[in-house]
Parts: sequence; structure tokens; C-alpha cells
Amino acid sequence: MNQISPAQTDITPEPGPHHPDLRLVNANPDFWYPVAWSADLKRDKTLAVSYAGTPIVLVRPDEGSVFALYDRCPHRQVPLSKGTVNGQTVRCCYHGWAFGRSGRCIDVPYLGKGKLPNGVRTFPVREAGGLIFVFPGDPEKADSTPFPKLAQTDNPKYKTKHFSPRVNCHYTFMHENLMDMNHQFLHRRQMGQIKARFLGQDKGEDFIEARYSFMRCAGQQPLAERLIFGKHKDLQGKEQPVEEVVTIRTEYPYQTLRITDKDGDLIMDLWAAYVPLDKDERVTQSFGLLSILRPQTPFLIDVIWPALGWFTNRIFLEDKEIVELEQAAWNEAGYDRNVEIFPVVKALRELLIRCGIPQDMPPATAEKQPAPPTPAEPATSA
Repeated sequence: MNQISPAQTDITPEPGPHHPDLRLVNANPDFWYPVAWSADLKRDKTLAVSYAGTPIVLVRPDEGSVFALYDRCPHRQVPLSKGTVNGQTVRCCYHGWAFGRSGRCIDVPYLGKGKLPNGVRTFPVREAGGLIFVFPGDPEKADSTPFPKLAQTDNPKYKTKHFSPRVNCHYTFMHENLMDMNHQFLHRRQMGQIKARFLGQDKGEDFIEARYSFMRCAGQQPLAERLIFGKHKDLQGKEQPVEEVVTIRTEYPYQTLRITDKDGDLIMDLWAAYVPLDKDERVTQSFGLLSILRPQTPFLIDVIWPALGWFTNRIFLEDKEIVELEQAAWNEAGYDRNVEIFPVVKALRELLIRCGIPQDMPPATAEKQPAPPTPAEPATSA
């Protein structure tokens, strides 16, 4: 019997000019990215966050909206997030230099007002859906860049769960994992034996969408699933009809999963963003909003909420383990050796490459951008 050599099975070419390595494509910073939950930033406090290795400090003054600065004092590079908030300024913990929401240095305690140094970079900020967003790219594009629709956070007919797991992998693994529903075998212990049925796809310049239905092959419905969607009848081996449609969409850089019933009514709405934390973008902070339609029975959603939380967490832990194993395999090989055959995922990978930034073309960092001019803000705001 002839044996197959490793060379015959390794059909994925090494990355090159015509085969870019997806894991070396940075997220495009010219979008609104969540970096923290609103509840985590208290009045008169700071919060240190990051985007792709760029340190950012969020500041919530006692009055007014949140603002964001580059989290390093230009004097000795000490994090401004270690400082104190006074009015509309944050004051460095080391020598007391004060910076306003415009980034200008408005006070150095031991210098005259005519000798103040330049300030620090600012980031456009928006707060919505219980999240704080920053625009880490070109600030001139912030106002013209569409802000994402955040599930059903403003709809009283739905109850929304927050989640923000950190995963040790490149953000593109997260997009692939959710888009490809053929991986339900991974979740057989939580969901029983179910089969994904591909119903079709749509795609455009900045999005890819796939639709599925699920057929139960064996095993009982999990309690949380049954409470949300209703009990699926045991058809004793017959093919289950389409009862819910699952639509997954990557609209760069966000991802959504929406479930509708057979009448087209929305049952569940998930919105997720995958934010790179480190410079190499191999550590990802996920932010998710999961909105569930409230049942007609009052307060039933509150009763099932703990079970839903346990169920979704178990599913996520299985996904987390598998994508981190994928990242470990990439680290070991030094390049992307994936053998992809599913057309939807192939289109997704092309989208992520097209919309992202190759690592040999790094986005502008805080140090490369000009500092704000010497202040025009009054020192009385300190």
C-alpha cells in the first residue's frame, strides 16, 4: 500500500505576495472600537486600556463626558492613568503636570504659564450600550465613520447580557470560529448532536453573511435552548424542518449573530467586537452584547438568566480553547498552514485581508502623530 508523503498532504502554500498571511494582518484602526464597560469607569477616576499596543487612559470627570488621552506623560513617560482627576483635567502622579481633555498641557506647577510644553494625543470617544468606544485611527475620519448598531440594548422587549472574555489569539481566529457553524461537533457535550445546514450567503466590499439552520441528530435540547426557542419535537429520525434561521455577519470590523423564528421574528441578537491589545495583535479582548427576546410570561427571563449565562459560558470556554490551540499551531509553524475548503470562510478571509492593515504597513502610532499645540485652555480648569 502506497503511503502519502507529508509533501502531498501539505497543500497550503507558504504566504507570499499572492498568499498573504491572515495572521499578520492588523486590525484597521479607522473604526470605533470598544475598550471598556461604562460601569468600570467611575466619576473623577481614570482607567487604563489599550488598543494594539497603544496605551490609552480614559477619564471621567465629575461633570461632562468621558475623554481619552495617550496614557503617558510626555515628561517621564509615567502612565497618566496613575494620576488624579481635577475638574476637566488629569494630573500626572509624578510631578503634577496637568492635561485637559484637548490633550494640552495646562499646568506645570514649577513653571510659568509661558513655558508650558506640548501635550499628548487625544482619541475621539463615544459612549453607548454600556460601552466606551474610542477611535484609535485618523481622528479626522471619526465623524464620518458609521457607528455600529449594538444589538437590542435600547429595546425594552429584550434583555441584554454583557460579556468580555480575553483570548490569547489573533482576532481573525474569532471571526472564523463564529462564521463557520460546521464546528458544532466541538459543542456536542453542551448541545447534543446537531448538524448545521447551510442556507446561503451574501457578500459585499465590507461584509460577508452566512445563514444556517440546525437539525438535531441525537441528544436532548439543553434547558437554556429550550426555554428560549421552545421545545423541538422528537421526529424519531426524520429530518427536522427549518424552525430557526441563524444569520452570522462580519461587517468589518464587527460581527453579529441573529436568530429568527420561522415567521421571521427576531429571537436573539448578538453583537461582538474583537479588540487587539498587544502590538503583535495576538491577544484579543472581546466585547459582546447578547440580547434575548423576553418571553410572554412576566419575569421568566429573569428566572432562566443564570442558566443562560452558564450555558453560553460553557460554549465560549470550548471556543476559547480551540482558537488558542490554533494560535499555538501558527506560532509553532511560523506561518498560516490552514487548509480551508468552506467557501464562506474563504470569502471571510479575503474580506479580513482586504479591510485590514498588513504588518509591513503599520498604522500611525501616538509617537508619530504631531502633539497638540501649546495650550489655550485656562489653568483654572485644573
